Amino acid sequence: MMAAPMEGTPVRIGAAPPYGHVIVNERWRGSAIVQGFQGKLKAIFEEGLGLVDFHLSDHSCVLYVSESGLVAGNGYRRKLFQFRKASKLHGIIVVEKTRLSEQYFPAVQKFVVFELGLTLLPVASQSEASQLIAQLVHDESKEESRNPFLRKKAAKLCEPVVLALVQQIPGVGRVKALALLRHFPSIHQLSNATAQQLEAAVGAAAAQSVRGFFHTSLAPPR
Repeated sequence: MMAAPMEGTPVRIGAAPPYGHVIVNERWRGSAIVQGFQGKLKAIFEEGLGLVDFHLSDHSCVLYVSESGLVAGNGYRRKLFQFRKASKLHGIIVVEKTRLSEQYFPAVQKFVVFELGLTLLPVASQSEASQLIAQLVHDESKEESRNPFLRKKAAKLCEPVVLALVQQIPGVGRVKALALLRHFPSIHQLSNATAQQLEAAVGAAAAQSVRGFFHTSLAPPR
């Protein structure tokens, strides 16, 4: 059993997986998420990653909040707050939004996006999370390589999962989700699009919803 991370070192610095790999916290060995990487990614298991569950690159990582973690109470808040305080990594918070946990989702969304300034991505299951993480890893790889041929290929890896995710953005249905993905075929590109770029694709109202879903530039509603 892996020891709990020390308070003084909640995040390991400099974890940099090679191309096509993801560094996985040892506690996820044998999980449905890791099993779903087969054929998409190679997992490198390491202890001592602290609060981080998956390192996508040397500057980006995923922290996972499970259904049970949401239902159990506010324990996840301490973990995420500690990460935000201790790390300059680009933290992506992947949250299981299920029938059981969906009532708690608005609160975690407000906490992650507005209070902590982190990116939040909901998934329905660990299987969906596995596909999403694979998409994110390939997004990171293609941005670093800047290879246009690789970019076109990688953008199609998990399109159904990406489409389902985009449709969860308030005010964005299937038609607008498809329009967004035609302009921004990956989560990385969509989450980093400017307000002007989004408006050109889906109009001002939907653009504001997309920005509010992924970013912290919007103030919390009063």
